[in-house]
Parts: sequence; structure tokens; C-alpha cells
Amino acid sequence: MEDNVTKQADEIEALASIYGDDWKVEDEVNRSYSISLKECGQEITLYFILPPEYPSTAPPKYQLSAPGLKPEEKNLIISALDELSILQCGQTVIYEWVEKVRELVQDFLPLDKGTEDFGIDSAAFSSVTCEQQEYEFELPQIIHGETITDRKSVFQGHAAPVFYAEQVKAILQKLYENKKIANATHNMYAYRIFKDDTKSFLQDCEDDGETHAGGRLLHLLQILDMKNVLVVVTRWYGGILLGPDRFRHINNAARQVLEQGGFVQKSDTNQHRKKKK
Repeated sequence: MEDNVTKQADEIEALASIYGDDWKVEDEVNRSYSISLKECGQEITLYFILPPEYPSTAPPKYQLSAPGLKPEEKNLIISALDELSILQCGQTVIYEWVEKVRELVQDFLPLDKGTEDFGIDSAAFSSVTCEQQEYEFELPQIIHGETITDRKSVFQGHAAPVFYAEQVKAILQKLYENKKIANATHNMYAYRIFKDDTKSFLQDCEDDGETHAGGRLLHLLQILDMKNVLVVVTRWYGGILLGPDRFRHINNAARQVLEQGGFVQKSDTNQHRKKKK
């Protein structure tokens, strides 16, 4: 029982860190919590109660509030959560539940027209001056990589040179102007900017719901010794869990667009992989 209390506390701390204000404590005494999601125009709330037996022998009790979903869509979500409870018996499961709901809602969109509907062509974007966003610089060219498809999930990398933190924000805003990218399941990114005055790096990353993905992208930039570059990887979820394979595709999509944009040569990436081994 003490082990359950420790695991619950660790899980709650992690969820609060990941989801921020979307994660709420409803009743601390009764171990009641909720998380609100906004996916594809849908507002969804999951309510949880953590019994003393969780996670060792019992899953959390939950309720789903999703007024905008159809009854059959709600039933699919409930079935998926119950299945995850069985598969992960004895383990903490709330994060997997939340991400499963997010992925299923994304899958409910009418996008089943083949993978040609995914991916952005570089010709779709051009360099423009961001005067409307009060930036005093020209937006760098954004390179869009080839798509990677696995079990209906699609991954695509995007990269651009950046020299100021403001450019990172402007490039992300430009990407999100495309509805396909804005409505994707995840848009994780990382950047490194070398500051000549201090001989140090300004760097950061974002998971966008795919835990550890942003950190892995930043690590890739570090081991490749990348300077003054932003890399974004977009994922459109296809309805089938990929497990650890998703991180391999994220990494490959990032490396491919970095090579395509001339930020790193293929021989350099191969050399870094050999050193790492």
C-alpha cells in the first residue's frame, strides 16, 4: 500500500508538470483529479479517482466528458482506455490514457484519404517580412522534409536557420498557419543558437505532448554540434500505437530534414553515429 501511495504521488507530480494548468486537483482528500483537453475544436475532460489499490491491483476510476463527440466515438475511447488498463495492470496508466484520448480524437477527423493528404511542400511557404507580427527581420526559409509513414502515422521534419529567439517564435507561428500542421497530434521542436558575445548556446525544446521527444531532438542537435538551427517534427497519429518506434521516426525525420537543408552532411551524421556506438 505504501508503494502505491509513492507511485501515485510521483505520477501526479509528473502529470502536473506535463500538462500544467490543464491538470487540476478536484479533491485531494479523496484523490480526485481532472484534466482538460482541447483537440481539433473538441473540449474533453477526464475525471479520475485514484483508489488505494492503484496501481498495483486496480486501475483508476474515471469519467469522460466530451459533449462534442458522437456516442460511438465516446464508446471507442472508453473501450481503448479499458484495454490499456488491462495491458498495463500494475503500472501507472493515466498519461497513456490522456495521450490515447488525444490520439483517438485526432483520428476521428475526416482525413482518411491516403498519406498524400499529409506533409507540407516547401513551395507552400516563401520568405516574407514579418511586419504584421512586429518583427524587424525577414523570416528565414523553412525547409520541409520527406514524410515517414508507419502504421498510418505520418512524421515530417521542418528546419530553418535561426539567430535570435524571436525568429524561433516567428517560424513556429508561420508553420501553424498551415491547418495540417496546426491540427497535427504533435509538433515537437528543439533549437540551438550560438551567442558570439558569451561563447555559449541559447537552446530549448518542446515535447508538445510527446514526452521526452523535444529533449531527444535537442540531444540530436547537440551530438551533431548544430548551431543556429531550429528543427520541428510534426506527427499525425494514425490510430495504432507505435511504442518506442515513434522516437526512431522522430529522430529520422529530424536528421533527414537537417541533411536536406544542408545544415549537416550525411557523412557527418554517419560519423557521429559511429562515435556514439
